[in-house]
Amino acid sequence: MDKEVIVRHPDGGEAPDRVAVEEPLQITVDGHPVAVLMRTPGDDADLVRGFLRTEGVLRHGEEMRALDLEARPNHAHVFLRDDTEWDVTKLSRNLFSASSCGICGKATIEAVMGESPPLPEGPIIPRASLLAAPERMLERQSVFARTGGLHACAWFTAEGELGLIREDVGRHNAMDKVIGAGIAAGLPLAEGFLMVSGRLSFELVQKALAARVGVVAAVSAPSSLAVEFAERANQTLVGFLRPPRFNLYTHPLRIG
Repeated sequence: MDKEVIVRHPDGGEAPDRVAVEEPLQITVDGHPVAVLMRTPGDDADLVRGFLRTEGVLRHGEEMRALDLEARPNHAHVFLRDDTEWDVTKLSRNLFSASSCGICGKATIEAVMGESPPLPEGPIIPRASLLAAPERMLERQSVFARTGGLHACAWFTAEGELGLIREDVGRHNAMDKVIGAGIAAGLPLAEGFLMVSGRLSFELVQKALAARVGVVAAVSAPSSLAVEFAERANQTLVGFLRPPRFNLYTHPLRIG
């Protein structure tokens, strides 16, 4: 989502421009406020479903009995099945998550690894699939093309076909939207790979682990904590994916 604004130039002229929309979304689960996400409106159901999955509230999509996005603007009311077990105290975002911040409250790798165990081996992603991904993703970044102000996350099959893409002001929101959409559609996320438009930080790698995705790629660099986490989680990190080259930081045997 984007909107038109007026840009004033130093010479006194004015011209219309388009900027990405950023608004809060408060998520409430069974009456408990759990987070406020600064996001780009759109695909909110995907965002909520993906966020709750990667934060450990949902183990699978069927645990969400209902989702109400209409009762109040910028509010998501989630209702879980009666047999769903979850702990509100495990959500450590202190009810606020800035678009640049991500999962700052989870300070230790051990805390996350306790919820999402390391991945098994496989699948193998061909080099050709990785090298084709940046252009295919950019072609589908429609709001970025108009504003230059959004991140993107995409899920590709092992064969390099773009299955899902979402845009948002926050990298982690974009990934949550993709994961949530994949869960809703019943896609085999673990059999493909994820790609993000910016850098790879810890919170993105842990979200991919929660979705059981073994290969995560980015057009920019990973952080040191992302590399350390991926090494322990048996994930493959691909950085600086800028054809014809890329860097492999962890577990290179997943790239064929």
